[in-house]
Amino acid sequence: MHFAKEGALLYGLGMNKEQRKTKESDGKPRGKWANKTEYLLVVAGNVVGLGNVWRFPYLCYKNGGGTFLVPYTMFAVLCGIPLFLMESVIGQYTQEGVVTCWRKLCPLAQGIGYGFLVIKLYDFTYIVIQAWVLLYLIFSFRAQIPWANCGQSWNTDNCVDLEQSNMTVGNLTNTTSAAIEFWERRALSISGGIEELGSVRWDLALCLLACWTFCYFTIWKGVRSSGKVVYFTAVFPYVMLLVLLIRGVTLPGAWEGIKYYLYPDLKHLAGFEVEHCMETMCIAQCLICFLGTIQYDCYDKVWVEAGSQIFLSYSLASGTLIVLGSYNEYNNNCYKDTFLLCLLNSGTSFVAGFVVFSILGFMAERKGVPVDMVADSGPSLAFIAYPQATALMPLPQFWTSCFFLMLILLSVDTHFVTVECFVTSVSDLFPKHFQAPRRSEIFVLLICIASYLIQLILVSEGGIYIFQLIDYYGCNRMCIDIMAVCQCLTVGWIFGKRIHQCTSERADRMYDIIEEMMGTRPCFYFKLCWKYFVPLLSMGSFIVYMGTYTQMEILSTYIYPYWAHVLGWIMTLSSIIFVPLFAIVQICLGTGPLRQVSVSYVIFVLVVSYHITIS
Repeated sequence: MHFAKEGALLYGLGMNKEQRKTKESDGKPRGKWANKTEYLLVVAGNVVGLGNVWRFPYLCYKNGGGTFLVPYTMFAVLCGIPLFLMESVIGQYTQEGVVTCWRKLCPLAQGIGYGFLVIKLYDFTYIVIQAWVLLYLIFSFRAQIPWANCGQSWNTDNCVDLEQSNMTVGNLTNTTSAAIEFWERRALSISGGIEELGSVRWDLALCLLACWTFCYFTIWKGVRSSGKVVYFTAVFPYVMLLVLLIRGVTLPGAWEGIKYYLYPDLKHLAGFEVEHCMETMCIAQCLICFLGTIQYDCYDKVWVEAGSQIFLSYSLASGTLIVLGSYNEYNNNCYKDTFLLCLLNSGTSFVAGFVVFSILGFMAERKGVPVDMVADSGPSLAFIAYPQATALMPLPQFWTSCFFLMLILLSVDTHFVTVECFVTSVSDLFPKHFQAPRRSEIFVLLICIASYLIQLILVSEGGIYIFQLIDYYGCNRMCIDIMAVCQCLTVGWIFGKRIHQCTSERADRMYDIIEEMMGTRPCFYFKLCWKYFVPLLSMGSFIVYMGTYTQMEILSTYIYPYWAHVLGWIMTLSSIIFVPLFAIVQICLGTGPLRQVSVSYVIFVLVVSYHITIS
């Protein structure tokens, strides 16, 4: 590809309308969703995941209860919905994966797509959570739930079972609960550190094999098979959520937990004491403090955490929405779908908070402690706090199995969509090789087998340390922020038909596409978000992340060695480095004058390169 064709590298060669509608590869037809319902269920199953259950309720509680909804809603309106629409439109318009879609929009920006592929590889590791949940689900059917009582082979002399519910934490010095010991000593059998990988936990390895087997048979036929599976995997979690909600709110102490969840604390929105900050820090530090630092203890990071929750739960800046949208009919109304799916995601998060905190309120009353002493998020909520609470109920096996069945179905959708997005994007890069009959099934099989073998290290005794390292560095907010900025700069400031168009006309090109596909033109507000709000807010989040970066710890005691942090930063840079690297290589290999490359794109490359340098 050369610069000789006017703006080819910068703006792409495009497709005529008939080519877009009937696009087929050199092998077999790429495929479409059988109907609109399949698309909605797959996207809903992907965006509604574990974060809605184990992260949003805790963030809401920790950051001022009902007041957390203010920054959460603001980020949903300014970043979440506009980015959701933009990525859905890109996929539906180009009918391509995360790399090849940029060839038809802005070929110099293909590095964004390659970065997405690297992030997807890191996302594969989250299937280990499914393995943990499946192991707990199996143990849930035992006559005596093992994390409710001590006396097991893995318990220590300091173990305390749930029957001692009337004892406060202050009376239990140097003790650990049965649930914690089951999680650390039986389920994971945690070693002393990342240097001690130990042996593979074969019960977890079998669970991991079962998860990958299910993933393969879900996506082996592409959207033809995955579109059918979601009728169960995307709907049934809502049935479980409703059952647990009804049970939760009828328990004693439930409304005390809900009060903790929603009670408004306006000081979290007030920011920090400006006069105090000005006395003790420079203005730059005050700015970081206002955005949410943890080093100066000025602010509880409510705004930053609200933004992080929106980006993660909406699956933004990861390429997922682009691939899922690429299987839509060309004239699908993704404008309306965007509002529907974003509302569903946020609504599910809000309802999940009632499920979680009603049961935590019950547990707090039974144990005689405040709710804030049992409230937690992430794996601690899923594998320690909530199982303890369900173990205190009548018929604990039933309620525990309902909870873990809901978790595994929530995670299943997100994972197989991640793998499907990777497979689709690679297949679109090499359609003759991977989209031919039978070859796509073999390609998916090879990916699943290779991923399983590599991930056996994650179910070893030291696997939790590797998993946390990948989670902290490989898929962190810094990568998402930079990818979001790059996407918005490309679409809002660069993408257009003719090289001599003015900036505003280039920004309107995306509006022309939406009108061409759906017959309606979105309001001017989305252009402002793509050009200004999303890039500025993402840049602010990036600055805060770098300004408040601290080395990761695990279990509040183990500190990772220096080489592990170096490896972590290599993982972080391995995705975002593709953006400037690919653009620079393409510019150097071009034959036309560099003046054909717009000033905005040169600035774009320089900005991303600077971010990587200061990282």
